[in-house]
Amino acid sequence: MRKNILITGASSGLGAGMAREFAARGHHLALCARRIDRLQQLKGELEAANPGIKVAIRTLDVTEHAQVFEVFRAFREDLGSLDRVIVNAGIGQGVPIGKGGFARNKDIIETNFIAALAQCEAAMEIFRAQKTGHLVIISSMSAMRGMHGGLTAYAASKAGVAALAEGIRADMLRKPGIEVSTIFPGYIRTEMNQDAPAEHTPFMIDAQRGCYLLAKAIEKEPAKAYVPWWPWAPMGFLMKRLPLGMVRKLF
Repeated sequence: MRKNILITGASSGLGAGMAREFAARGHHLALCARRIDRLQQLKGELEAANPGIKVAIRTLDVTEHAQVFEVFRAFREDLGSLDRVIVNAGIGQGVPIGKGGFARNKDIIETNFIAALAQCEAAMEIFRAQKTGHLVIISSMSAMRGMHGGLTAYAASKAGVAALAEGIRADMLRKPGIEVSTIFPGYIRTEMNQDAPAEHTPFMIDAQRGCYLLAKAIEKEPAKAYVPWWPWAPMGFLMKRLPLGMVRKLF
């Protein structure tokens, strides 16, 4: 059992939801995000509901790259080891390319990809020293193809982290004890997408079910997982092969 789990972006959304699921399964947690007040509330909730677990919290802005390494190492000291790291922190809606939104789109790429690289580096440094660990990278179904409008930069960032995860996995093929999983969630209702039009978010499920399915998939330690499997696994197959115009109409 991977007893000690670190989750970034844990103050809300999928991060907080996964923290609740793993706490209920008896895991000790290392939770970090920018909003310490929310982390403090979540820590109190989790420890009250799950006596016997330990929840460590720290402030972290993942775009402060040196801080990522400091916080991950501090969590390892807090818990004695890190058995699983879930690279989850990210931001969403951007601006169509060429419409004056460079600053926002740059923030998306830097947060979702460059900062994810820092998290992977920090996690793998620890796992290589321990000779064991499970790296989990939360990508997105939007990584399957280029997306139009405000999703262009977001989809590119999530395709980037999927490729990053696969490259790390290739490095670990001959190193038993270290596993790398790429998770492709479909639409799960969170603060990030709660105002998105229904016609652009097909097959949406609620956060509680989505986070339950995420935790269930992660504990199997797959190379890749689509969450939920139906309809997103077959949808992913189609998204990679349909003409771009058809993909645009779907999303």
